[in-house]
Order: sequence, then structure tokens, then C-alpha cells
Amino acid sequence: MTDAGTLIEVDHLFKTYPVAEKGDRLVLDDLNFRLAPGEIVAVLGKSGSGKSTFLRIIAGLSEPSQGEVRYQGKPVTGPVRGAGMVFQSFALFPWLTVLGNVELGLEALNVPRDERRKRAEAAIDLIGLDGFKSAYPKELSGGMRQRVGFARALVINPDVLLLDEPFSALDVLTAETLRGDLVDLWRDRKIPTKSILMVSHNIEESVEMADRILIFSSDPGRIRAEIRVPLPRPRDWNSPGFRNIVDQVYTLLTTLPGGAAGKRARGEPGVEGQEFSMRIPDAPTQQLSALIDTLMEDRYRGRADLPDLAEYQNLQLDDLFVLLDGMQLLGFAHVGGGDVELTPAGKNFSNAEMDQRKKIFGEHLLGNVPLAAHIQKILKERPNHRAPASRFLTELEDHMSEEDANDTLERIINWCRYAELFAYDYDTETFRLEDDSEDA
Repeated sequence: MTDAGTLIEVDHLFKTYPVAEKGDRLVLDDLNFRLAPGEIVAVLGKSGSGKSTFLRIIAGLSEPSQGEVRYQGKPVTGPVRGAGMVFQSFALFPWLTVLGNVELGLEALNVPRDERRKRAEAAIDLIGLDGFKSAYPKELSGGMRQRVGFARALVINPDVLLLDEPFSALDVLTAETLRGDLVDLWRDRKIPTKSILMVSHNIEESVEMADRILIFSSDPGRIRAEIRVPLPRPRDWNSPGFRNIVDQVYTLLTTLPGGAAGKRARGEPGVEGQEFSMRIPDAPTQQLSALIDTLMEDRYRGRADLPDLAEYQNLQLDDLFVLLDGMQLLGFAHVGGGDVELTPAGKNFSNAEMDQRKKIFGEHLLGNVPLAAHIQKILKERPNHRAPASRFLTELEDHMSEEDANDTLERIINWCRYAELFAYDYDTETFRLEDDSEDA
């Protein structure tokens, strides 16, 4: 049923991707959403939660596997003509000037040349690029190139502006300036856009801009919570009300149930194929060690408020959570309620010398990550204590895609090499026990 006055409606949306010989992988699970005129909505979630896929389906750039998306009451069956989209990458044609890049969308709509030029020049001036219409992308800074992306989206006078992490490739000051300019244009009604839907990985950015924030869970993506932001604009990042909402978001992101994926990440039993379907966080050991050491500083004494930790370490949402996932998986920390607390094992790891650290890391790796223990078991059983990587990749690919299998094995290699559980020869793509130095 269509809601009167609603711009975007999403009903029971599912998205799956085929995995060769293994069935389908569920990416988005039963999403329902409404976007009303006059609001900015932000979508937050960990990496891999399907946020960008959700946005692309709404834009008509990807098809849902089940369910329906409607724009102004009509089913979306292709690119939505009333929506402008800004991507994370600048995506400019290097052989076209600023003016040429901005005119592209109008050209696709068969707008006459004179009107095209007039509207493009107006959009360029509006977004703060007056004087640069004849410049080429290589002559512009990153912030100016992204402004071209905004001008290109706004020149078609979209009812809905869709933003896919448009500030993430920019430095902090440039992103802050561009965000502020966009919010000012929106607040002062200098752009015709009725609503904005944005995907972000920055919690403070979302609280600054949005009227509502949707919290996505991962693997598969679901809308697990919604937070309303009733603060007047412009918003002060340091105000108590702002910080309170930031804390709410961190709390929701760290306490939502994770379903089967959460069980795999925690190493809980009862998950079919657990050994080979477990997702290994892409958390470098040096960064894991550094974060554990930071938590042991006098500032935190083993327990930290996540917003404060992220600011202190200058970590974005995805960067922080991948390290937290690694610490939890290894049993070095507990995360919940917007806080992280080191376990006794995590504290012991921080206090230990390097050799002892490797030993502690290895023990927890073998105890919490079945794949690591499986590889070591196979190596010990073989007379020459060696095995080809293909042997384990084949097993992994029975439970995940080829890309995920390669990523999982690479991460296990890095963790196990740090712990000196086994060695890996990249030339021959062969595993061997760390203490086995004889040739096969």
C-alpha cells in the first residue's frame, strides 16, 4: 500500500547473490522503509551490512531478489529519474571539464544544449565552484572533485538525493566544510531536493546531518533499530545532546543480536559448518596489539567508552569495529553497551614480553578459531608437515565464495605467522609447521 506524500517506499526487500555450486548468499533480509519529504535519513552499519546495496536498489541501479521499491507510488524498475546520486569515489571523466562533467546527466535526459549549459553553470556556482567550470579534474583537489559530483547530482533538480559515503574519501577538514555547505543549502531551501538518504560509516557525521538514523545489522543486513535526532541545526558536536545520541548509536551497534553471524564471530557451537564459514576480521596484528595497549593506558585502565576511544585513536567506524571484532573473536575483549573492556587474557597479553605475547596469541587463536586449529592438525598429521593452500581453499569454498575463501585464508595466514604456529611460502603456496625446517 502506498503512503500518501511518501517519496520512497520499500516493502519486504530481499537481496541475494549467487555463490557457484553453493546456493545463494542472503545480503539483505526483509527490509521495510519509508522516506518522507523534508527529512534526511542516514544508514549506519558495519562493513558488509549491505548499506550500499540497499541504496543502489532504491536508486534503481540494482534489482531486488524479492520485495518492491516504489518511488512516488510507482514501482522502481530502472534508474529513478527523480533521484540524484553521489558516490564515494569522485567518478569524473578526466577528459571533460567541470562543466562537461556536470552537463552529462542533463544530456542523458535530452535537455536542450542552451538550457543544459545554463543549469550546469548555476549548479557549479551553487556548490561553490564558480570560476572552475573550465578546469579538468586533474587540476582540482579531492574536495573540489567531490563538489563536482554534488553539482552533477543536483543539476537534474532531484526530489531525492542519495549519498553513498560521499565524504569518506576526503580529509577531515574538507569533509566538514562540504557537509556544512550541503546542510546549509538544504536548510535554506537553496536546492529543490525534498529528501536525502545517505549511507555513512561515520557516526558523528550521521548525527550532525540526519533526522533519523537506521542501524543495520550484518550478514545479512537488517534494519535492527532506528534513532530519531531531534536536535536543531546547526548541531554542535560537543553539546550534551549530540554526545548522548552518539553514545546511543554506539550502544546499538555493539549490543544488537548478530544471529548466526554473531555466533560464528563469538565461536559459539551449534552453527553448521562453523569451522569454515566463520568470518575472520581483517584486523592486522600490529593494530590489534596497539589498541589493546591503548586500553591498558592510565586513560582507560582496561575499559573504554567507544566514542572516546574512536576519537582518541582517530578511527572511523569500520576501522574500529574490525579491530573490536578481532579482539572479541580471540577472547581479548568484551564489547557491549557502547563500551569495550579487556578480558584477563587481553590484559595479560598487553603486559607480556614479545615472545610471551606470541604464545598467548597462538593459544587463543587455536582455541577460538577452528580453521587455525584445523590447519595445524593437518600439518602435524602429515609426515613432511606440509600442505598446499589449495587443500584448504577447496574446503573453504564449500561454505563461502571463492573471494571470501581467499580472504579468510589470507587472514588466517597473517595471524598464525604472527603467533609462529606455522610458516607459509607464497612462492609455492605451501604451509609448513613453523619448527619444521627440513625440505620435503
